[in-house]
Amino acid sequence: MPHCTPEDLALAALGEPLPDDAAHLAGCAACGAEVARLRRAVDALAVPELAASGPPVAPPPSLWAGIAAATGVRVAPRPGVVATSGPPAGPVPDVVPVAPPVPGAPPVPEEPVLHEPDEPIPPVAPVVPVVPLRPRRSRLALAAAAALVAGLAIGAGAVALGSRDDAGEPVAATVLDPLEGSDASGRAEVVERADGTRVLQVELTAGAPEEGYYEAWLLTESVSGLVPLGVVRAGTEEFELPAGLDLAEYPVVDVSVEPLDGDPAHSGVSIVRGQLS
Repeated sequence: MPHCTPEDLALAALGEPLPDDAAHLAGCAACGAEVARLRRAVDALAVPELAASGPPVAPPPSLWAGIAAATGVRVAPRPGVVATSGPPAGPVPDVVPVAPPVPGAPPVPEEPVLHEPDEPIPPVAPVVPVVPLRPRRSRLALAAAAALVAGLAIGAGAVALGSRDDAGEPVAATVLDPLEGSDASGRAEVVERADGTRVLQVELTAGAPEEGYYEAWLLTESVSGLVPLGVVRAGTEEFELPAGLDLAEYPVVDVSVEPLDGDPAHSGVSIVRGQLS
């Protein structure tokens, strides 16, 4: 079974369920270690949208009055039913807002207030302002966060690779020529280290994309197969190639523009391309 894609690993680090890759992720030490590494980046970022939820907060006593005013309900619970809590943090309005009538809707009938016969009717507390709930984080936001985490991890990996004392031996190289409609350019080189690992060094000259981000790939000559390498920025990046990858089968270096849509597939929009020799 193939390993999880970099995008799925980043989403797993953000705490998102991955039904298709859950079994593989649970049994694969390499993917689990990568998720743990990305999780450290998520914790360091401390993005409020991705932060864990805090303990539940009890509602203020006047919450029911606000609900009744907004919905038109006339029945109020007995005071003992409503949990007691502290006063609201800020000032509250003195006027109870009345919901506007809906055209064509029947009038709301008056309903009796449920109190014991001899029990005094408690005064209605001031109404607290109704605050809209924060919407669920969208897939687009998650994709953007995943791309950010993946970019941080790849950048950290590039720094680590660049700090090695072993410069390695170049084994293949190519010029990255601009494709139609692109003014980008660059160069790519495969370097083999003394320990047998291979690194693809990509030197890219390009302006920032209007939307999305750049991603590096290795393609077959027929462009029928591809291997994603990761996010690439203008300048020089290094990507450690998977062990056992046959460069004769995947000799084409490609840099694409990827939208923040959560889809790990190639967008079909490339800016530079070259064949290793």
